[in-house]
Amino acid sequence: MPIGFGLVGCGMIASFHVRAIEDLRGAKVVALFDSFPASAERLAKSIPGVAVYSDYGEFLKHPGLDIVNVCTPSGAHMEVAVKAANAKKHVVVEKPLEITLKRCDKIIEACKKNKVKLATILPSRFSGANMALKKAIDSGRFGKLTLGDTYVKWWRSQEYYDSGGWRGTWALDGGGAYMNQAIHNVDLLYWLMGDVAEVSGITDRLAHERIEVEDTGVATVRFKNGALGVLEASTSAYPGLLKKTEIHGTTGTAIVEQDDILLWDFAKSTKKDDTIRETYAKKEGNTGGASDPSAISYAGHLAQLKDFIKAIKTNGTPVIDGREGRKSVEIILAIYKSSHTGRRVQLPLKSDPRLPR
Repeated sequence: MPIGFGLVGCGMIASFHVRAIEDLRGAKVVALFDSFPASAERLAKSIPGVAVYSDYGEFLKHPGLDIVNVCTPSGAHMEVAVKAANAKKHVVVEKPLEITLKRCDKIIEACKKNKVKLATILPSRFSGANMALKKAIDSGRFGKLTLGDTYVKWWRSQEYYDSGGWRGTWALDGGGAYMNQAIHNVDLLYWLMGDVAEVSGITDRLAHERIEVEDTGVATVRFKNGALGVLEASTSAYPGLLKKTEIHGTTGTAIVEQDDILLWDFAKSTKKDDTIRETYAKKEGNTGGASDPSAISYAGHLAQLKDFIKAIKTNGTPVIDGREGRKSVEIILAIYKSSHTGRRVQLPLKSDPRLPR
């Protein structure tokens, strides 16, 4: 029997999950649920034989449903994820895991209690360039890490925010350019550089109307290993630039733009360096969602879902489980707290900060 996936929330991002699942050997989408039935019916037209439900409880009882993919608005992840775990279904949650630490923890606890697997979708870690970068860091090629910076200078039109009542709200988006767009690179940077010790941030709304959250932010970071860094996030930088990550140390520097390596330079070169530069040389035509959220690849979703199925079959741990997904939320909440208080904020946070809601 194929592994059965069910999708909760049938908006834009759900289509990327569908395409990834279609490319998974021995897997299929068997059921859809959306609180707006028309959205589920629309997505179902591209999935032969899929069942569509308007009752979530009945959806969870669908024969052959093994994994529930949560694709609802960010602040509506917890309720459906916990119910899926309680129904003994494995759970995949789109980023962010949730918008508060308390809500993240409830998902993590429910999956642990019910002995089901949990993954947070943060596919940037699965890009070949980023995996090569991580391997170089772990093998000591950078010497002592000194700087780790990431920049997400994207553009979103006013129409983007106006297209959904939840967009740009604290209650359902959980934040703006950091929580919705740059969270991929927040996750990527701490994965590369190590855990964060403290942050200092400034956020503002500079280019958009009728939203509650930031469209521009700058934060400085001190990592637990002593290195410093910068986290920039925006949806206010027309026309939208490719996201970029820069890692520097006493014996090496690497710069990755989107999924391409722009610079790969070490004090001691190896035979594989030229191959890495050639393999991940700059390519044309990949905007990575810099100005259009639908202009992304589903390759990262595919790699992450493969990893998730492997974890289920081997009783292992997914590369990005619930606790890993929680970390990027915590860093972003610390940036928001710093911006609202005007003070440096130390991690780990003892509790969810008081933010505008």
